[in-house]
Amino acid sequence: MLFRSAEARAFLEGLQWDESEGITPADPAYGGAGYGRKGRPDLSNTAFLIEALRNAGAEADDAAIQRALLFVSRTQNLPGPHNELPHPAKNPDGGFYYTPANGGESMAGTTPEGGLRSYASMTYAGLKSMIFAGLDKDDPRVKAALEWLRKHYTFDENPGMGDAGLFYYYHTMAKALDVLGEETFADAAGKEHDWLKELADAVIARQREDGAWVNANARWMENDPNLVTAYALLALAYSKP
Repeated sequence: MLFRSAEARAFLEGLQWDESEGITPADPAYGGAGYGRKGRPDLSNTAFLIEALRNAGAEADDAAIQRALLFVSRTQNLPGPHNELPHPAKNPDGGFYYTPANGGESMAGTTPEGGLRSYASMTYAGLKSMIFAGLDKDDPRVKAALEWLRKHYTFDENPGMGDAGLFYYYHTMAKALDVLGEETFADAAGKEHDWLKELADAVIARQREDGAWVNANARWMENDPNLVTAYALLALAYSKP
């Protein structure tokens, strides 16, 4: 079993953009993972990479995870020593966008100042990744992410994206808050939410009569009930007694 874990870790590390691609830590793509070797890395794939590495036995201080943390930090709208790219200064709200690679991109678009808009599904992906990489709640990156998420706490939409990627959002939110380890989550007004119950209620309310789930917004294939039902069930798994 340990041998298989070692093989799995080696495979996962081979997907990461690093010196083997001829780039250095100065490159915004460094440490990330994408859709194979043909596409630029992004936060969504990098978040799955970090989680997979942890599940394969890697510790938080593992070199591959720390390389990924560098990429994750560069997807946050938080100017400072962990992200010296030009994007955060134009929208310093503490949330996360899709990728700093290839000049930077947010699926939520740009601000009038040219900043990359933050959105909730990526901010939860960023939070989860930072915790898996060993950052605690006192780290300024974690604090900024939590502040953004408290301001945008809702199950009505994927904040910043409306109903696009809604079920991916539910799944990622559930994972992130589970890793955070708090049974309730306070919004910006200080109201404590039983997020597990509110998550379950929101997901169950959207179930179709045939038992499946589907998003009317087709972006990112969420019009496919096979994919979306999987997202819904994975999210609901966190609300089990």
